[in-house]
Amino acid sequence: MAELSEVLKGLPPVNDPRLLVGTNTADDAGVYKLSDDLAIIQTVDFFPPTLDDPFTYGQVAAANSLSDVYAMGGTPVTVLNVVGWPSGTFPLNVLTDILRGGQDKVTEAGAVVAGGHTCVDRELKYGLSVTGVIHPDKILTNAGAKAGDRIILTKPLGIGVITTALKLGRVNDELAKKVGSVMITLNKKAAEIMKQFRIHAVTDVTGFGLMGHLHEMMLYSGMHARLFFKQIPILPEAYDFTGPETVPGGTKKNMSFLEPNVVLSQDIREEENILIHDAQTSGGLLICVDHDDAADLMANLHADGVGQASLIGQVLEGEAGKIYVEL
Repeated sequence: MAELSEVLKGLPPVNDPRLLVGTNTADDAGVYKLSDDLAIIQTVDFFPPTLDDPFTYGQVAAANSLSDVYAMGGTPVTVLNVVGWPSGTFPLNVLTDILRGGQDKVTEAGAVVAGGHTCVDRELKYGLSVTGVIHPDKILTNAGAKAGDRIILTKPLGIGVITTALKLGRVNDELAKKVGSVMITLNKKAAEIMKQFRIHAVTDVTGFGLMGHLHEMMLYSGMHARLFFKQIPILPEAYDFTGPETVPGGTKKNMSFLEPNVVLSQDIREEENILIHDAQTSGGLLICVDHDDAADLMANLHADGVGQASLIGQVLEGEAGKIYVEL
């Protein structure tokens, strides 16, 4: 986080008034206004395999990339495949399966694959560049949270430690399938439901973990948050993988970077602290909703199949960026 901020500070500012969302608030995607009633959302993401099965890996990578558009309140329309291919390492049918997995999720999202680009790399990587559309007056960002908002998380945590354990051969097939199912689930349904309510800020939870993305949301909103740990959805198996060998490097970096801004109650255990900082892949939406709409939004999410969504905390005035976590 800190390194990226320093890099961006060294770039010349973009002053085009048509750029409605840029890099100044660490949002999920850029938004550019084409007309009074149409703006495009642009994002790109790619990463090495998180699962052994190529088709499922392609699904995960696509779902993760598409999520940025959903977090802005938009609709994905076209995508480009982005591939880093280690020539001679895998048979070509592996790449075919990865691309089929990606296309499966793109089709589910109602978008189309318009092409892509492949380069030779020492490590396999795959993801998407996604273009979405939205009305300029309906853009959702991570910077609009208001005092009194309730905070909702739509997917469980624990993906990072479990997928790290998977790479070490410590995860059985049943758990691998379970965590894969979480990652390949699109945030489309949650995004469609939330737009029916007074939503003030949204982001998706990925590499910076719950704490990192919530910290950014509170920082740019000028607010702070209070979370209730027992209400945070976590894959129960994740507790088995909070030892030093299975905690991802990204999770450790999150904990170190965020320590000045996260205040834990004394009854929060170390493994619980690890999991709320855990670096996620294709995690859920983190939503700040008007307090009067929170119960109805939760009811609608649960009724329409987003069953693991949970109301995890509230937004409070002052102390921009701080997060207090109670048991």
